Amino acid sequence: MGAMNAEPAAARVPSEVAQAAQAVKDERPDHTPPPWVNRFVWQSAWKAVVVIALAALAIVVVMQLRHLIGVLVISLFFALAIIPGVEALVRRFHMRRGAAVGIIFITALIALVLMVSFLIPAIVQFAAAVSSHFTEWMNQLNVWTADYLGGEVVDTEAAEEATAPILRAVQEWGDNVLGIVSSGLGLVFDVFTILTFTFYFAADFPRLLRTIMRRMPPHRQQVVGWVARTSIEQTGGYFYSRLLLMLICGTGAFFVMLLVGLPLVYALPMALFMGFVSEFIPFIGTYLGAIVPSLVVLAVEGFVPTLVLVAYVLVYQQIENYVLNPRLSSKTMELNGAVAFGGAMAGGAIAGPMGAFMALPVAALITSIAKNTGRTYDVVEQLESGEADEPRDHGADAVATPAQGTPGA
Repeated sequence: MGAMNAEPAAARVPSEVAQAAQAVKDERPDHTPPPWVNRFVWQSAWKAVVVIALAALAIVVVMQLRHLIGVLVISLFFALAIIPGVEALVRRFHMRRGAAVGIIFITALIALVLMVSFLIPAIVQFAAAVSSHFTEWMNQLNVWTADYLGGEVVDTEAAEEATAPILRAVQEWGDNVLGIVSSGLGLVFDVFTILTFTFYFAADFPRLLRTIMRRMPPHRQQVVGWVARTSIEQTGGYFYSRLLLMLICGTGAFFVMLLVGLPLVYALPMALFMGFVSEFIPFIGTYLGAIVPSLVVLAVEGFVPTLVLVAYVLVYQQIENYVLNPRLSSKTMELNGAVAFGGAMAGGAIAGPMGAFMALPVAALITSIAKNTGRTYDVVEQLESGEADEPRDHGADAVATPAQGTPGA
């Protein structure tokens, strides 16, 4: 009887273990994903494919239209530059915006025609004179440096070989301006395209701005309107202030060059070069705009007239920095020197000379937006006086006080 009872007990043990294992297996979660997971994965994959395809298509379109986009950006820049003048004419004479833009265009065209009419013959004569007297000037310069510096600084033959092709090209360009213009139909078409877009942007700017703002909620409209006004102020202020400073600097340099005896054929292009380069190229333009005319005066008239021109440059720079710039530029462009230099370098690297020309107002606009948006806080008095105490934990009672409210705060 004991053996019979022991055998069924031994047989029951494996069966109980098997039942327990089956129960544990039944309690385990099923690793097969539900149907909606597969559907989510496929939908996400298709969405990723569509996004990548659209991004690639957008890149291709932008690359194909990059020239047109560049033309539109340049046109918008010039439109923003002339809008203050357009609005001044509209307010003062109660004329239509299109007529005001037309008056500015006609004025600029007349000024350009007059400048080209006087400047191109002067540049041609200047190149011819430099070409015929270059060796003599270099010899005079070497004699002067040998007397005062103890050695020659210019290899006359090498300098003549390097500059001869440039001077010859300038003379041929000036003698055949119409031929160059007719052969460069692409450039002419770009110029007329820029002028056309500039006209429509400047004439219809309020309507374009309203059309864009109608798609935005009221609080966003305030921000966009402020950015648009700031863009106009920064771009227009930069353009007009630089243009006026160029006129003042160039005119003064022109009369100084005539005063020291420099012929008109040299004085006119050198004065224009000095005014434009000094005012529209940041930092290095001041020195570059003075060095080239000074070398020309040194070669043509001698050492003492060159000292007179350099003295004028130094005196004018002080007057511009302390008198003219604060009156003309500080109210329209508040820009740190390092930011201006970096912006000009970045603009030149991205879009060449036009990018460097447009970089300063763009950098001023970005700086103005960063300065006037977001929340700001008062500076601790000890930090302002330079007597900062060790930091203390004020706990939950410390409350930051925002400064003046600004758009987007």
